[in-house]
Amino acid sequence: MIKVKNLTKTYVKNKALDDISFSLNEGDILGFLGPNGAGKSTTMNILTGYLSADSGTVEIDGRDIFEDPAGAKKKIGYLPEIPPLYNDMTVEGYLEFMFKLKKIKLPMKEHISAVCDTVRITDVKGRIIKHLSKGYRQRVGLAQALLGDPPVLILDEPTVGLDPQQIIEIRKLIRSLGKKHTVILSSHLLSEVQAVCDKIIIINKGRIITSGLTDQLTSTGKSTNRIELVIEGRMPSVYSMLKRIDGITNVSERGECEKGCYSYIAESSKDVRRLIFRTFAKTDYNILLMKPVSVSLEDIYLDIISGKSEGENNNVSDI
Repeated sequence: MIKVKNLTKTYVKNKALDDISFSLNEGDILGFLGPNGAGKSTTMNILTGYLSADSGTVEIDGRDIFEDPAGAKKKIGYLPEIPPLYNDMTVEGYLEFMFKLKKIKLPMKEHISAVCDTVRITDVKGRIIKHLSKGYRQRVGLAQALLGDPPVLILDEPTVGLDPQQIIEIRKLIRSLGKKHTVILSSHLLSEVQAVCDKIIIINKGRIITSGLTDQLTSTGKSTNRIELVIEGRMPSVYSMLKRIDGITNVSERGECEKGCYSYIAESSKDVRRLIFRTFAKTDYNILLMKPVSVSLEDIYLDIISGKSEGENNNVSDI
C-alpha cells in the first residue's frame, strides 16, 4: 500500500531525512514517533506531496508521488495538526466545497452523509463550524480527509488540544478506520501510539532508529527484568537487603504507599522472585506485593533517543 525507499531530504547543510525506507500493508495503523526536529513532519509532507525530496521514491497504492502526484494524492486523506477549516461555513457547506475541490466522482449528498455518519457529526451538519467545540472541529477535519474514500489516511497530531473524553472518542474512531484504510499517525503522545497503533517507527536525526509491531517492541524492549514490590518494614533496611540479593542490578524506592509500607522497583539480570521471597521470609519484613512490571513504550523510546539502546539502527523498516 505504501512503499518508501531510500528517501533523503536536506535543508542547506542539515540532513532532515537520511536514506530512510519502510513499507506498510493495507489496514496497517502506524505510529510515527520522534523528538522535535527528528524528521517526522518532513516525511509526512513528502508522503502527502507537499514537499519534494532530494532522492528516493514514494509509492501510494502503486502511484509514485513524484512521477504521478495527482494520481497519488487522490489515494491520500490528510489531516494536518490544524485542520484546514473555513469557520464561517456550515459543516455541510464546507464538506460540499471540499468534495467539489477534490473533484470526487461519487454521489455527493449520499457520500457526505455516509462520511458524517462515520465520524459522528451528522447532528451538527447544519451548524457553523466556528460555533463547534474543538472535538467536533477535529471530526470535521477528519471528515474532510475521508472524502473520496482514500485508501491511505495521514493524521498529524489528531488529538492535540482535545479533552480526555474527546481523545478517547477520536482514538476509537481511528482504530475503526484502520479496518478500511491504511493509517499513519504522527504523535508526541506515547500512550496514544501504544493505544491506537499496531506498528511503530521511531525516527531521530533523520534516521529510523527502530521499528516493529507495538506488542513486540514493548515485550522485547529491554533485556532486564523489572519487579514492583511493596514491603512492610523500615525503608533503609529493606532497600539495603534488596541491593544485596544476587542478580539485582538496581533498586529504586518509590515512597511510602501506606503506613509503614514502601514501594520499590527492582531491576535484575535474571528471575530473582524466589530469592527475594526466601530472603525476606527469614525476617519480620512482610512482602505485600511482588509482580513483574511490563516495559512501557515510554521506557523504550527514552532509551533509544538517549542512545542507551541501539535499536535496529539499519534505517530500513519492513513492518
